[in-house]
Amino acid sequence: MKKLTILNIGLCCLLLTNQACKDNFLEEKRDLGAVDEMDLFQDPILATAYVDYVYGLFLPANNAQSFVATQDASDNGGYNNTFTQTTDELAGETDFNKQWNVISYINNHANKYFGQRMSASIGNNVWTRMKEINVFLEKIDHGGIDEATRNQLKGQMYFWRAFQYFQLVRMYGGVPLVLESQNPIVGDNDANSVPRSSTTACIAQIVKDLDLAKSLLPGKWDGGNWGRITSGAAAAFKGRVLLTYASPQFNPNDSRDRWEAAYAANTEAKALLEQNGFGLFQTGGTTGGKAWSDMWFTEVNNPEAVIVYGFNNASSSSTAVKNNGWEQAIRPRELSGAGSISPTKQIFDAFPMLDGKNIDDPTSTYTYDAKKFYKNRDPRFGKTFVYNGALFPYANGESYRQWTYYWKNSKGAYVSTETKGSNASGIYLRKGSNPAASATSNGAAGFQQSGTDYMEMRFAEVVLNLAESAIGVDKLQEGLNGIIEIRKRAGIEVGDGSYGLATVAGNRNKLFGAIINERKLEFAYEGKRFYDLRRWKLFEEDSPTAQRIGVKPLNGTRRTGLLITVKNNGMEYTGASDPLVRNGSSVPVVERQPATYPDGIANQDQYLDYLYDNYFVIAEKDDLDPTNIPWKFRWYTEYYFFGLNQTILSTSPYLQQTTGWDSMNGAGTFDPLK
Repeated sequence: MKKLTILNIGLCCLLLTNQACKDNFLEEKRDLGAVDEMDLFQDPILATAYVDYVYGLFLPANNAQSFVATQDASDNGGYNNTFTQTTDELAGETDFNKQWNVISYINNHANKYFGQRMSASIGNNVWTRMKEINVFLEKIDHGGIDEATRNQLKGQMYFWRAFQYFQLVRMYGGVPLVLESQNPIVGDNDANSVPRSSTTACIAQIVKDLDLAKSLLPGKWDGGNWGRITSGAAAAFKGRVLLTYASPQFNPNDSRDRWEAAYAANTEAKALLEQNGFGLFQTGGTTGGKAWSDMWFTEVNNPEAVIVYGFNNASSSSTAVKNNGWEQAIRPRELSGAGSISPTKQIFDAFPMLDGKNIDDPTSTYTYDAKKFYKNRDPRFGKTFVYNGALFPYANGESYRQWTYYWKNSKGAYVSTETKGSNASGIYLRKGSNPAASATSNGAAGFQQSGTDYMEMRFAEVVLNLAESAIGVDKLQEGLNGIIEIRKRAGIEVGDGSYGLATVAGNRNKLFGAIINERKLEFAYEGKRFYDLRRWKLFEEDSPTAQRIGVKPLNGTRRTGLLITVKNNGMEYTGASDPLVRNGSSVPVVERQPATYPDGIANQDQYLDYLYDNYFVIAEKDDLDPTNIPWKFRWYTEYYFFGLNQTILSTSPYLQQTTGWDSMNGAGTFDPLK
């Protein structure tokens, strides 16, 4: 009997440890590389380990910046921030936001996620992942494992095959449908030369797999299996797939049939999840965004977590380590964090006032004050960002405030209060930060031992997917109610009775715009923005959909931050030392956290207002994007359906290139809209 050699020993041992610190899920670490193939499919434990291995192929690795990193901008299973940087959430030049002389398959903007032709090597790419799944589905029914166990295992594999195909289709449109395991032996090329199927056929296959998964999986797993895909997760993912298929990227003529399918799928998903105890996380209440902020720190049985990627807080010396690198990435260098995530002013300014109205809306109950931008904002604002002077608590610093301002030295150069280096934008990210996180965990690498799980799909997305689908089928009030449900949980005031949404009620286009805006706020820095901009075609200056739903396109813009400086007696402060920090018995200007406050000020929050009123000067910081050239964001319409890169076309010349792209065989002929 041949050995099952497709399971790499080292990789398997590493990836089988990928879930939360107190879960039993995926703790099987047996060496499967030497296991006889038939033993594997005769033993429920080994078969489960095989499924867990496939989970590991899709999930982020140890120390991944899970909230903003995605797998579909690289060709070998790695996660990176490329697509988040191709939005208004993070700055920086990528292959997809810069000027090119020509759009061509030989350039890196022909996304390499499609992967390489099947070979005998054991790489983590699209087609090896697909093969692992197909091998399992072909053999699992022939080893004698009981039907109930087999069904649960197959249900998970059908989900991951659908997940993989959806990742491909939303990048390229139709792709080869490979539903049987391919032989990687060199010379077997004809059998493996599968042409691209139509987008319609691919979507149908994805839906078929998700329906199978939904029928085979439980509505909820026990605590030890928390994190496995449920029937509700499969249904919700189907809702995401069909919503994407109904969106302008795939549905330029606004076919109501597409919206009807999305509406039915999302209605079913929401009901199924609620039947099994899922819903918006409400613990702690909505006041001040308390529940919204805390939802990341309940793991097992978290009602918000529809699809969850687990991490643990093991030390780096442990073979089971799977830390969430997010906590370390967002914390400042002053506390041994990396300070590597720099939110932009563009997202910062997008958050509305406390009554849900935009900061420039004169009908708002609250008047926006640019000098004290943080006052009376949507509670999610203060739970998403940390600005100069704001609280950024951690385990040994419950009252820690983040100071990130500048002054000039005698040479006229700006000096930062952050002696170990400031981040790029002057704004820090608070979302998903745990106030109980340790700055001294794992020695010098502060905050590294974070076990915070990442929710790839939250129940809030199910609510907004259903709301958007309802708007698509002209159930406008139902759509509006969905947005209101999200705003209620966020702690926004009812205000005029509609949580700031009165002007969009009853108007389909405005409601679509309100949905996209709400997703921008609710899911900021959760890896969703790129796909929303793309499926609604909101990048180019003359985007018809951007004009129709009232959204400003990204092309021609720059991502910026905040530059906060100190003034004294009406002049910019110049000096050798921090103007707001006591040095012995004296303070150059004024103390930023004094032992006693001036008359009329009772606490540090009021004192911060005083500092902003009298000492801080706020300017826009415009050096986040390249400055050596007149750089502006540049997206090309060809990116709505990527072309196949030369890396795959050179070994698979039978594949049709996407229309709008070139290839070694001439212009692309594959229409992704069919």
